[in-house]
Amino acid sequence: MTFILHTSRLTLRHFNSEKDAETMYRLNLNPNVMRYTGDVAFESIESSKIFIQNYTAYSLHGYGRFAVDITATGETIGWCGLKFHPEEAFIDLGYRFFEHHWNKGYATEASIASITYGFDDLNLSEIIARVNSSNLASIRVIEKLGFTESFDFPKDHQCDRIFRLDKHTFLSSTIQKNAKSI
Repeated sequence: MTFILHTSRLTLRHFNSEKDAETMYRLNLNPNVMRYTGDVAFESIESSKIFIQNYTAYSLHGYGRFAVDITATGETIGWCGLKFHPEEAFIDLGYRFFEHHWNKGYATEASIASITYGFDDLNLSEIIARVNSSNLASIRVIEKLGFTESFDFPKDHQCDRIFRLDKHTFLSSTIQKNAKSI
């Protein structure tokens, strides 16, 4: 079964190793895309394919990172979604898009769909966003979504700013009320 979320412009869906391996490999090759992530690029298309084949978040938790497609064209432009971190027992929002699709509102739009799914369908109480303080574009997106900075959460060298969004704040926000039109 493939899970799908829709916005007015985007489709968020489970990764497919055959369809997405090369795209995710190419996405991670761009140093500007990877700059603030702390991740390393896949070594090959085959390593990307193996990662996708072994990605168990959907079956374990019912959610995870989703491939993001432009609905009108079917072009995969990146990924967005929620991730459970069992060691620290939190769920975070993350996204990554091809550089030529930055500044088009896709990160905000896909994030709203992911957050809405998390609070409405999964009944989560809180979602975290971890951001490198130099990543000003992501900080703007996170703040636009209603996240507020938290100073009582463990940080790491790559993600030195932590933001929180609770269900009540999101459900009462203008962002959520307008989410149906996105």
